[in-house]
Amino acid sequence: MSPTHTFDPRIDAYIAKSKPFAQPILNHIRELLHKACPGVVETIKWSRPFFEYKGVILANVSAFKEHCSFGFWGEEIAAVLRDAKLLQPDAMGSLGRLTRIEDLPSDKQMLGLLRQAVAFIDSGQYTSPIAARHKVVKAPKPSVEAPPEFTRALKANKKASAVFAALSPSCKREYVEWIADAKRDETRYKRIATAIEWIGEGKQRNWKYQNC
Repeated sequence: MSPTHTFDPRIDAYIAKSKPFAQPILNHIRELLHKACPGVVETIKWSRPFFEYKGVILANVSAFKEHCSFGFWGEEIAAVLRDAKLLQPDAMGSLGRLTRIEDLPSDKQMLGLLRQAVAFIDSGQYTSPIAARHKVVKAPKPSVEAPPEFTRALKANKKASAVFAALSPSCKREYVEWIADAKRDETRYKRIATAIEWIGEGKQRNWKYQNC
């Protein structure tokens, strides 16, 4: 890395505390970010490393017990990833679960994507949920009916029922869709049991990764 770049020591500490398998992945992504965008600014948000450019979020990384994640920010670059069949919508981040550097696209492809994301910001096309100067209005999702088995299970557990009632609509939807998407009865009942346990503990569907 060039000595002219500015690195946040908090990110150094974050990487140092990560699992050994994660450190080369995080360092490699960090190097690519600085190479693609010399003006990138490092910071910590929500206890994770974030990379900003011109005041908006360009990307972020996270390290977990068994994998890492890398996330682009911005609707436009997400569309590019989708068209290239690289976007992993069912996983945290943009590129799915990363357990080794080879799980990433090639350096050439990654640099191209990063530079394209930077170009969207430079041209004013960048849109993000937290970019105050750009606001994307999305159509409300159609309601999803809770499976009757889940409704009965909630009624049978007063604590879980009370917690579920207090959840935000988006958090409720995550549980309902997760259960409704089960293809087999066995899977659906297993998810219901897990959901009741998590809800009773005050946990949201994706509590391992994020907060609603």
